[in-house]
Amino acid sequence: MEKSRLSPTEQPGHWDQLETMSPADLVTAMAQCDQQAQQAVEDIGPEIARAIASSSEKVTNGGRIFYLGAGTSGRLGVLDASEIPPTFGVHDAFIGLIAGGDSAIRQAVEGAEDNRSGGVEDLKTHGASSQDVLVGIAASGRTPYVLGAMEWANQEGLLTIGITSNPTSQVASLAQIALVPQTGPEFVTGSTRMKAGTAQKLILNQLSTGVMILCGHVEGNRMVDMQLANQKLIERGSRMVSDALNISMDRAKQLLTECGSVRSAIDTFEGRD
Repeated sequence: MEKSRLSPTEQPGHWDQLETMSPADLVTAMAQCDQQAQQAVEDIGPEIARAIASSSEKVTNGGRIFYLGAGTSGRLGVLDASEIPPTFGVHDAFIGLIAGGDSAIRQAVEGAEDNRSGGVEDLKTHGASSQDVLVGIAASGRTPYVLGAMEWANQEGLLTIGITSNPTSQVASLAQIALVPQTGPEFVTGSTRMKAGTAQKLILNQLSTGVMILCGHVEGNRMVDMQLANQKLIERGSRMVSDALNISMDRAKQLLTECGSVRSAIDTFEGRD
């Protein structure tokens, strides 16, 4: 196929003869590629901000955000969604869906991404409705599992956001808000777990964190609703309370233990409860 007809993520990259490069040269070259991914995300900052604002309105009104993808794209969505409960104390606001189901997180499920109705069925299983948001993630922008879900979501009135590195793709055209970091050809041709995947992770970090901040789960820069799931997090929460209230660590830890969360500890001490 002619190079011009290939999607950007499938085109041959600048680097070649990789097997002849030294480890140091490989690291330098890959670091340059990572910088390109970061710049591509910075270039679409206004669109990401729009996605954050629109999504936070949905979540504030009881809606949920569904991340949906296949392969690396799906795994990154599942990863980001799984971090929301321990970080912000919010359950079921973000749901990660991957073609082939949870088993595909660890091992590829052959043909799952080619099932155009698969994403629709997964959304229906979770009762997705017009109050929700669908974030379709596909580096190439042509994954059938994602396309079918986005078409259905648009018909059902969901807010649709597309993350793809191909500006002329169907994912970009189907999305009400298209997030298109133009990462270009990969260091290893076609290996979209690299630049495209890095850009996807950066966008998901910004999207979920921005939404949670706008929904009130951060005060100052503190994760005031985080789950106190282990000793490390208890110590972190105690430092937050100590710093916020200018009290000793021992008193902060006692207050945190009594109240169960950083937010509650601060509010109780300041007489807001």
